[in-house]
Amino acid sequence: MKKIILLAFLMSPFFTMAQHDNADLLQVKIDVVYLASDYLQGRETGTEGEARAADYIVHRYKQIGLTPKGDDGNWFQEFPFHEITNPHSPDKGKIEGKGKNVVGYLDNGAKTTVVIGGHYDHLGMGGGGSLHAGEPAIHNGADDNASGIAAIFRIAEYLKSSNLKSNNYIFIAFSGEEKGLFGSKFYASNTTVPVADINYMFNMDMVGMLNEEKVLAVQGTGTAPIWKSTLEGKNAQGITVKGRESGVGPSDHTSFYLKDIPVLHFFTGQHSHYHKPSDDAEIVNYQGIIDVSDFMISLIEQVEGKRLEFTKTKDSQEKKAAAFKVTLGVMPDYVYNGTGMRVDSVIKDRVGDKGGLKDGDVIIKIGDIEVTDIYKYMEGLASFKKGETAEVVVLRKKKKKKLKVKFE
Repeated sequence: MKKIILLAFLMSPFFTMAQHDNADLLQVKIDVVYLASDYLQGRETGTEGEARAADYIVHRYKQIGLTPKGDDGNWFQEFPFHEITNPHSPDKGKIEGKGKNVVGYLDNGAKTTVVIGGHYDHLGMGGGGSLHAGEPAIHNGADDNASGIAAIFRIAEYLKSSNLKSNNYIFIAFSGEEKGLFGSKFYASNTTVPVADINYMFNMDMVGMLNEEKVLAVQGTGTAPIWKSTLEGKNAQGITVKGRESGVGPSDHTSFYLKDIPVLHFFTGQHSHYHKPSDDAEIVNYQGIIDVSDFMISLIEQVEGKRLEFTKTKDSQEKKAAAFKVTLGVMPDYVYNGTGMRVDSVIKDRVGDKGGLKDGDVIIKIGDIEVTDIYKYMEGLASFKKGETAEVVVLRKKKKKKLKVKFE
């Protein structure tokens, strides 16, 4: 394993800058660069790349001083998964396999336990989740989600040496997220501590692209009464929180929310490299990972000694989104704070691209629906079917522009 660490360090494009970095920043870089290296072949669930990533995570857990909390006293918790690769074939191209969560534990002898997690799997050579239009290529997933795993390590290191002893802490690197939250669903139904003892859960998924305005999307703010007041105050990191109350979303926190556990999900926003081979180590904002993890540590400190109360949230928007029959083929900017829905990236040869949408456009109207935020954007899409044409009004460089799109 020492050879692996050395390999990661020497592979790093930041190697020559090492003398200028503090130890925390350098370690975050090493963690991301290794997990996002070609050696791991995209960390697809059930593959050798996943196994190599899992071994590295175990090494870091041991280095930090955690103990194993998987199945039978081991570091790993295996789970079954399946994948439909061709819904039109007689057997639907069904693939079945096993993945593994990596579970570390910090035992403070407390009555309650906090779960801090994020997924470590990614897309391998692409597959159905890829937005890459070219030949199969390694999808290294530096932001998605090597960044979250690096943040977990940093938080674990802090908590191991801190005086925050009112909770035990379980650190879980989930696999199977990209295939449908398989790892976190399995763990939430097969917890290695009593589920009633879990105080709350933090999830990090894509925390490596904090923007210049330092806007951080935080979902689950309605899952415990304490979250809103805790998140509203000023913080030393200068982070602005864009909160959403719902505990349901497309990441691993959902599995815990559905077990009546308070959750918060941290996300620095969508970008043009999402689910593409270009999500590589050089695009990551490493200081941003430091800032996000420091912000999370400050939240842990603020609720120290408190037993959190769970509250159920209204999840109608997420359910409605699942029923969409059309899409514009764009990536929303989830951390945009203005009026409308800003387009982070337009996917080539999809509806929006063919209709003239550009990166950075702010959608303010779809058909008859005035788009004031992401929810109104979803409402606008839900009013159309395939084959129909819609007028989309955007702000482009502060000027209104009307576009016609045909949904396919």
